[in-house]
Amino acid sequence: MKKTALFFFILCIINTYSFAQDDLTTTLNLMPWPKEIKANDHQLTIDKNLTVSIHGQGQDRIQLAAVNFIRRLTKRTGVFIDQGFPITDKKGTIIITFQKRTALNIETDESYILQIKSDHITIDAATDVGAIRGLETLLQLINHNTSSYYFKGVTINDAPRFVWRGLMIDVSRHFQPIGVIKRNLDAMASVKMNVFHWHLTDDQGFRIESKTYPKLQELASDGLYYTQNQIKDVVAYASKLGIRVIPEIDVPGHASAILTAYPEYGSHQGEYTYEIERFAGVFDPTLDPTNPETYNFLEGLFTEIAPLFPDDYFHIGGDENEGKHWDANTKIQNFKKENGLTTNHDLQTYFNIKLEKILNKLGKKLMGWDEIMTPTMPTTAVIHSWRGENEGLPKGGSLISAAKTGYQTVLSNGYYIDRMLSVKHHYNVDPIGNVKLTDEEHSLVLGGEATMWSELVTPTTIDSRIWPRTAAIAERFWSQQEVSNLNNMQLRLKDVNFKLEELGLTHIKNRNVILRGMTDNQDISALLDLSKICEPLKVYSRNQGGTEYKSFSPFNLFADACVVDAEDAIAFNTLIDNFIYAPSDTKRAKILVYLSKWATNYERFSNIKSNPKIEPLAALSKHISDFSKVLMNSIIQKRLTKAKHDALTTQLIALNQPYADVEVMITADLKILLDYCTDHYLVN
Repeated sequence: MKKTALFFFILCIINTYSFAQDDLTTTLNLMPWPKEIKANDHQLTIDKNLTVSIHGQGQDRIQLAAVNFIRRLTKRTGVFIDQGFPITDKKGTIIITFQKRTALNIETDESYILQIKSDHITIDAATDVGAIRGLETLLQLINHNTSSYYFKGVTINDAPRFVWRGLMIDVSRHFQPIGVIKRNLDAMASVKMNVFHWHLTDDQGFRIESKTYPKLQELASDGLYYTQNQIKDVVAYASKLGIRVIPEIDVPGHASAILTAYPEYGSHQGEYTYEIERFAGVFDPTLDPTNPETYNFLEGLFTEIAPLFPDDYFHIGGDENEGKHWDANTKIQNFKKENGLTTNHDLQTYFNIKLEKILNKLGKKLMGWDEIMTPTMPTTAVIHSWRGENEGLPKGGSLISAAKTGYQTVLSNGYYIDRMLSVKHHYNVDPIGNVKLTDEEHSLVLGGEATMWSELVTPTTIDSRIWPRTAAIAERFWSQQEVSNLNNMQLRLKDVNFKLEELGLTHIKNRNVILRGMTDNQDISALLDLSKICEPLKVYSRNQGGTEYKSFSPFNLFADACVVDAEDAIAFNTLIDNFIYAPSDTKRAKILVYLSKWATNYERFSNIKSNPKIEPLAALSKHISDFSKVLMNSIIQKRLTKAKHDALTTQLIALNQPYADVEVMITADLKILLDYCTDHYLVN
């Protein structure tokens, strides 16, 4: 009997703790969610007397982080703080303590303990980077009532699940200025990401200044490249945020730009003119792995570039080499036979092994996309997994295969944010999932990267393609695997999305900028309402209908103003689901608000002086308006005739078609609502 009572007592404690955790996830907008968090009864008011003190050796990173913390705190709260910079002679209201300034590598300790009491706050960390992560969490704990802002009392013991939490930005297809890079680094730090993978070369451009091979920027960049001083500046900027920078020089394929400058290292046999590629896709120009001068060229280039990036890792790409120029070159085919290289994969491995030796001499570890993983590739290489099991790879894709083979590995399959898939899709991808790994294999899975390929983005739109979905991906990399509640994540992400704006991101405001440009600064309300129920075509299908986008195509059209997870479409979906589950007059009234707004869309659209940029949207606006008007009246009158039912069914077919490179995201919900009206209101 006593054992039974003890069991139920322990169960009650566990359940109380679980409920407390659930309560915190609904009241705190933390992202990523901490490893351990407990609420306490304290609350620290933010007033003019708040101070920050730092205690530890090597304070340059944390000093800057503390200054930025104070600036962001005052901006968010409106409080005029008397002491505007960290104090050094006494303990502050916020006491930051760390043991050492750390080097940035996969061994960096990013853990911290944060405690909020009624009269002071402590952040304790082994390293300055851990302390920076704690400050970011503290900023997310700002709350307020009608009279003051305050920090809610909690104790947090936090550490990342994975050591590699990255974002790759491709600056070759569309060049991204330094300002774009820096604001995204700030955003990365705010959600505790720690690796910036800089895709610097591809068929469309070579983006680094080379003093050894100056024709690379002179002939292969369109004048859009980073000077070496700019590279150093970005690397230093990232380091202060606790972010490592990994360069990528993509070889032997994706080499059109390199070979435009130095065609003598190409694989094409006979006369051939290499040019910077203006289209998106996979192209034939490839470096010649049988030419000894190719390796002298790459060693000279890597020797010059590697010192700009202090990190241990150097990415050589290695993906999507179809080897067409190799197959057509008799000299290369003879070389393969003479050296016992049966396939092009064998030849590329021969090439990669030589590159690894070059990079090893420079103190670097070679990293490449998963095509570099062949039976003879040394396990000292790092495999960047971008393909999944549906591409002929074993369960778990190349990531699991690499770890089981003994390679360090990083996952990007499932995190291709340029594919314009929902945050739900990305959040449900776990780097390891349910695959059983040994402890050693588990340690080889370093983490993951979101990848922002830039065929369809410019500096105006890139932020809206990265954020806010990447904040949810960052949580997948930092938080424990069991933190996976999609609905709760979306609630927290809604708040984090707006908080990202304070860092200078343009992911929200530039929608209106694009729409004003499309209308010559007329009333954009009709286009804005359409953009909230439309999303860009997904998975590289934007080139449908005979339009093929190029480097200099316009990317300031309606599809560029639209984003993934269109807000009104998501809200309407939730409303319809709730209504069908349990109809009520209140929910019906909310549905009518949406339908009423959409019913007037074409009237407002027609008031815009038309031009070729908005004319393709006229049919979309009219279909939305006509459908919404008829359905709204049917709901109000509780009467749907057979003729109107048939007309609505026809219009739904039209709404399911792409318009101006977007798809309407409410059609499934409109169909559900039409079916409901058919069941309840249909008359002959």
